Amino acid sequence: MKATPLITLMAAACLASCEKPGAASATNSKIPVDPFGKLPDGREAKLFTLTNKNGLRAKITDLGATLVSMEVPDKAGKLADVTHGFDSPDGYLSDGNPYFGATVGRFGNRIRDGKFTLDGKEFTLATNNEPGGIPCHLHGGKVGFNKVMWTGEANEAANSVTFTYVSKDGEEGYPGTLTTKVTYTLTDADELKWEVAATTDAPTILNIVHHSYWNLSGDPATSINDHVLMLDADRYLPTNAGLIPTGVLAPVAGTPMDFTKPTAIGDRVGADFEALKLGGGYDHAWVLTPKPGVRLAARLKDPKSGRVLEISTDKPAIQFYGGNFLDGKVAGKGGVNYGHRTALCLETENFPDAPNQPSFPSAVLRPGETYTHTMVHKFSAE
Repeated sequence: MKATPLITLMAAACLASCEKPGAASATNSKIPVDPFGKLPDGREAKLFTLTNKNGLRAKITDLGATLVSMEVPDKAGKLADVTHGFDSPDGYLSDGNPYFGATVGRFGNRIRDGKFTLDGKEFTLATNNEPGGIPCHLHGGKVGFNKVMWTGEANEAANSVTFTYVSKDGEEGYPGTLTTKVTYTLTDADELKWEVAATTDAPTILNIVHHSYWNLSGDPATSINDHVLMLDADRYLPTNAGLIPTGVLAPVAGTPMDFTKPTAIGDRVGADFEALKLGGGYDHAWVLTPKPGVRLAARLKDPKSGRVLEISTDKPAIQFYGGNFLDGKVAGKGGVNYGHRTALCLETENFPDAPNQPSFPSAVLRPGETYTHTMVHKFSAE
């Protein structure tokens, strides 16, 4: 199929966005709101900067409600940016952007064959990814939430910024007009909170996900294989060659998928194990230990810098992706080429392909209901 030109796609996204898209408000706020760069249609993306009393700094753009950078201290107190990303909108709109820092939607992760059935009606989505040569729908389609302009409003009292986007009925093939609000809050407890609330006017499916790439060393050219990871999960979702879950919830015990105890990522990534071969390394959903409310899902540490990232969530799964498809061809912030496994993702979420697997937690949102997703990133050093 012939690829649709990016400008055409962006024009479609503009028509689908909410009234006066991309407007940035700093009313009654001293939170800096700076120009980030122009889009192909001439609009100006904005960059919001949140800083806490300890000097941690998060920069977020209204393009894709995207976390552009996150500066945190190491054990010596030295601040460094620990995320992959770009210096301008061009990178985030490019086909080579692997969803750096993005708010992903409507449905994060994969949907088998780009099809699902809801209330007896089949819906067809774009098949914009083909792992193992098997097409699927990934991260919302050709122009997902990461490539549209959101309306941003800063809140000085809460040290937060809230982004709003209205996705029209039929956008990227999804039913229902969906109104989504994403709030980033930087607390004085060194937590970056990412919170979502969404409502619809017709039944739809939803799995809105945050997709930052982390390298806690502060050096984006180094491997994350020496990072030590713990996941509060004793089961994971095996996949077929197309990286679609088989429906089995498999135990991690006795396998390279066991991160119930802190383990260096590189220790077993090359093991002779089917899941790792199919994914080219770690790229799977782990089933979190069921607990009420927002609870610890993952703990990541870089031994050299001492930086620690703890992730808490109210969702049932976390996708750990080890940067297997980073290939050094993407030039990021400061012109750095992001090489193989120089960053990792820890995406809290519903199960991949949930709309096609009745045994998985439901991904259906109906009128009168509110979808919520809370993800807390807590930073420290030791």
